[in-house]
Amino acid sequence: MMNTLDLANEHKLISQLFKWPTSSEEWEEYKLSEEQVAHFREYGYVSGIRLLNDEQIQALREELEEIVNPNHPGHHLFYEFHSNESKDSKSRLFHSLGHWRITKGFHDVLWNPAFVMAAHQLLGEKSVRFWHDQLFYKPAHHGGVVAWHQDYSYWTRTIAMQHLTCWTGLDDATTENGCLHYIPKSHTWGLLEAPALAGNMDSLLEYLTDEQKEGFKPVPIELKKGHATFHHPLLVHGSYENNSERSRRAFVLNVFADGTLSNTDDELLAGVPKIAKGRKMEGKFFPLLYKAGSTV
Repeated sequence: MMNTLDLANEHKLISQLFKWPTSSEEWEEYKLSEEQVAHFREYGYVSGIRLLNDEQIQALREELEEIVNPNHPGHHLFYEFHSNESKDSKSRLFHSLGHWRITKGFHDVLWNPAFVMAAHQLLGEKSVRFWHDQLFYKPAHHGGVVAWHQDYSYWTRTIAMQHLTCWTGLDDATTENGCLHYIPKSHTWGLLEAPALAGNMDSLLEYLTDEQKEGFKPVPIELKKGHATFHHPLLVHGSYENNSERSRRAFVLNVFADGTLSNTDDELLAGVPKIAKGRKMEGKFFPLLYKAGSTV
């Protein structure tokens, strides 16, 4: 088992899984193409970005197997931990937030240079600050759904809306084992109601206009393990059940542009000190991952 040190105190790489670039030339290899950035702007997402090699995938899989155990000594550091968040008693959906505080690998994926450079570009070349992480584990045969939703509908406690989500598979993600699905261009629809995340798959449709329903055409985002998809905070997305013989494990990194403010006097994440409404999101739990203009 891992130790119980709170890794949120470390705002840099602490393992050997990734190497931080030390020059502008080294950063160049991680940059998205102009076509990839343009696709994100038009459709609300860009997919197929390789973030992990086989060694890194295996290390994270091993860490995941440890921390899904509620008796893990670092369990108290989670913001949320749901052994099964599915609303269907016959399905299972593991979902957690806060594991970056517990294991070195899931801590260091925040500072994966391939991730932070892509995030910097997709946030309009702004500095990148961490919001929170997530783990999703759909076991074989009875993995539950993640209902159609927009991420920012759960994040209105932060403003302005300058957020970004990155979903990375630790298994190959296919239509058979419950891969992510997007509704292209739905990031132009404005903010919709927030449904229960693991509830009725289609409950969001009740809040759509006739025109939006006409444009509701899901696109499966099949990905090889270690590859990622980035999406806009208003893009409608979800994933169907996993009835296959293979698990579907993935982690999510949520970030926002530096300068984002708290929009509440309440707790932002469970156990995290409050940031007064109107104050900048920063500090121990919201570290700066990449500074615009930086090459080191």
